Amino acid sequence: MAAQSGPSIANAQVRLTRYSIFLEVVRQRSFTKVAKEIGYTQSAVSQTVKALERELGVTLVERGKDGVTLTKDGRQFMPYLQALARDEAALDEKRREVQGLGRATITIGTFTSVSRNLLPGPMLHFRQRYPNVRFVLRQSEYTSIAQWVRTGACDLGFTNLTDAQAAGLETHPFGPDRMMAVVPPDNPLAEKDELSLLDLADQPLILLDEGRESVTLHAFEQAGVEPHVCYEVTDDYSILAMVRQGLGVTVLYEMMLMGFESGVAVRPIREEPKRTITLGWRSSKTLPLAARRFSEYIIRELG
Repeated sequence: MAAQSGPSIANAQVRLTRYSIFLEVVRQRSFTKVAKEIGYTQSAVSQTVKALERELGVTLVERGKDGVTLTKDGRQFMPYLQALARDEAALDEKRREVQGLGRATITIGTFTSVSRNLLPGPMLHFRQRYPNVRFVLRQSEYTSIAQWVRTGACDLGFTNLTDAQAAGLETHPFGPDRMMAVVPPDNPLAEKDELSLLDLADQPLILLDEGRESVTLHAFEQAGVEPHVCYEVTDDYSILAMVRQGLGVTVLYEMMLMGFESGVAVRPIREEPKRTITLGWRSSKTLPLAARRFSEYIIRELG
């Protein structure tokens, strides 16, 4: 029965060590075949095995008519040598992976809620593992972000599902983020526990610019209500400041509002408009290694 070995050195990615060479000699039952395969002389392969035998103080193999076979001592040492070869191969693979991510830049298209609530933790932990990786965050609305990813300006992009699909991206949805009504605390609407889109329609609306696909406007349309849009603003925090100063009411996402409810009244909306936060990338086949590793990590961490 042929002895089992660790990773074959026929795989060019495995660094040659005395353990991997020894295991290959045992697997192929031949010094000559292994020497030819790895570009060594037969003498060099033989000396490598003898050096390992001297290190262990035993004879591991013997030559016979059936080729190279394990001695009794060799059979006892075999599981440990296999484990060492596997560990060395795993260590070498990790070394190559880290070198491959060295000084890499990951460019991510994103928006406020994700930049503040979803990305900081994963970026911190990823850089603890790969300290030479650099992140560049570009903020905008969904449509622009999806186009940045489609054209290669960004490696990854957080957008909504509709824009990601329209841009032809590969996607991973993270789940819904519902919209909330935000009104000045002295507005009569603040006295209600829940608001409808009809309640908001008569108020001056500060509309969040979401790009081509506005979840807010779509929700009003679905409800058969025409909003009174007086302002259209891209930055969420500017919108909050405007509400605090009494310029109007708005509809913002629950994730974005976390920790910023001071000075405004936040109420759930009966119709429950929501977006699906989606991570998109152009193609798994061409995604740079660092971006691919980070996307895999963040999907694993955030679901």
